[in-house]
Amino acid sequence: MMDRCIHAGVHNGPSSAGDCGLGRNRISASAEIVAVAGAGGVTRLPVLASQVPLVLRRTPDAVYVVGGAAGPIGGDELTLRISVGEGAFLRVRTAAASIALPGPEGLESVLRVTAEVAAGARLEYLPEPVVASAGARHATIIRVTLAEGASLLLRDELLLGRHGETGGAARSVLNVDYAGRPLLRQSLEVSGADAVAMGPALLAGQRAVGTALWVDPAAGEAQDAGAAAVADSTAGGEPAQASRAISADAAPTTGTAVAVMPLAGPGILVTALANDAVALRRYLSATPSTRTPTCRLRHRPQ
Repeated sequence: MMDRCIHAGVHNGPSSAGDCGLGRNRISASAEIVAVAGAGGVTRLPVLASQVPLVLRRTPDAVYVVGGAAGPIGGDELTLRISVGEGAFLRVRTAAASIALPGPEGLESVLRVTAEVAAGARLEYLPEPVVASAGARHATIIRVTLAEGASLLLRDELLLGRHGETGGAARSVLNVDYAGRPLLRQSLEVSGADAVAMGPALLAGQRAVGTALWVDPAAGEAQDAGAAAVADSTAGGEPAQASRAISADAAPTTGTAVAVMPLAGPGILVTALANDAVALRRYLSATPSTRTPTCRLRHRPQ
């Protein structure tokens, strides 16, 4: 099957009686990735379908979401569906940061990511940060279902405002199930213009916040030992390899806070605050295990 990219539905006409005005000035678009294991350990992509602005492009090591338009803009509704078959490996990235912009009607833009990962499969979802510009309202809702024996690396980063700008409002929801049981339920709602959100109870004056979730049942006891070592370390930081604590040269700088939490299941959650996106990435980007395989993507012939 060939890659497909079509134009999304654009709603800019009068509102109907049933949509309460929500149908105006917005884009509704979706994209879908299906990865399956092929011969020789090569992951194949029988489905790679997208709509502008969620344009998918495959490379030798990942599938990239390439922004086909500005935004998301308030009122846009975007959906990304991911399915990783048994024994397959898929890495999904974005080509650049997403800048959430305010819409003419003050509506919230929404990105929904739904992923299913089969037994023995691995998904790495590593997008660039979402930047909530002044006046914007944006939500990222991620739901991942992992079969027993599946593994996951997921990173979610938020930056409030562009340079010199008061950030907009953003909320993130992350729900992950493993082997039919809840593994993680997490949500965050902040605004650069909200003194409470920017206060010590939430962001402590920092503009960048992010999480990294590593689920690797094959790591077993080594993962638990690594999490304990990180928790006991005064350095804090990235679980780049679950069997070692963070080195001294990776210690957080002033204005950075890192929390590492082993989950009640095969997972480690890292949450970090930082002054900027570069500092935040320093503690979240090295999460993959050194055992991560090379992602080789090929298209299934017709």
